[in-house]
Amino acid sequence: MRYLYILLLILIVNAASGTGLTGHDFASSRVYNMLKDTDTIIRKQSLSVGINYGSDAMFFGRTGPITYPFFSTDVVYNTKAGFFVYGSALRLIGYRTSVDEVDVGGGYLYHPTKKFSGSISYNRFIFNKEERIIESATSNDINWKNSMDWKPFKSTIILDYLFGKSSDFFMTVTQSKYFETKGNIFDDKDYLSFNPAISAIIGTQNFVERYSLDHQDRLDADNIYKFGPGASSDFNNGRLNMLNYSFKLPIAYNRPHYTFEFSYKYSIPVNVEGALENKHESFYNLSFFYVFY
Repeated sequence: MRYLYILLLILIVNAASGTGLTGHDFASSRVYNMLKDTDTIIRKQSLSVGINYGSDAMFFGRTGPITYPFFSTDVVYNTKAGFFVYGSALRLIGYRTSVDEVDVGGGYLYHPTKKFSGSISYNRFIFNKEERIIESATSNDINWKNSMDWKPFKSTIILDYLFGKSSDFFMTVTQSKYFETKGNIFDDKDYLSFNPAISAIIGTQNFVERYSLDHQDRLDADNIYKFGPGASSDFNNGRLNMLNYSFKLPIAYNRPHYTFEFSYKYSIPVNVEGALENKHESFYNLSFFYVFY
């Protein structure tokens, strides 16, 4: 019940912000890797390139049975009209494969009012034959993101429909608060920014069972599948459930064309499907990207 109270608190803050009573995903999809967690939509033609390190690969509040630290590289091209295309390559650390995943996609960013913004995109995931990470149970994502900046807080709702070997639906609700330093750090062109956020993910988890069935040959090594009580057959994976609560604190050093960002995330998985033994976990990410205007 305490998790329902946390979600209720998020929704209450959303409502209170909307009425002026209170003073701001992928996640889910990696199309947002190049848009730092302290992001704003900039109506300029631009090319962004970056590199990211992560302590473990998470997919909609779930991680695999083995910790998979990774490096990823990203390229995003944005047009003045709001359209964008992107490509991303991910490599797991500690394995001989050169590339474990390649993502490509595109979409449209819109900003109809000063306070309201959003995007809609299609993303395609391509994996090598090992298909180690849990995301490999699906291959397509249609993503719709909408944000309202109430000034005291920013409310974001992201809807994802994923399909491929399995089909799933997710809704991610986030409350965040962006702020930055007023004074300069080293000169008059740099500053620090912060964007603490609390999130909740609701969705199905057919992808977990699909991943388990695809990797039964690694039972002894990975302990990813259980037989008898607690096995995946005891769960209705197609039912909408609360999947995850998390708190994230990104800290970014910004200059006119590039950004260094470190983020800490504490994840609380709930209603964990029997094939995995997800527990509370801390995640660390370090990113650098450069923007060409």
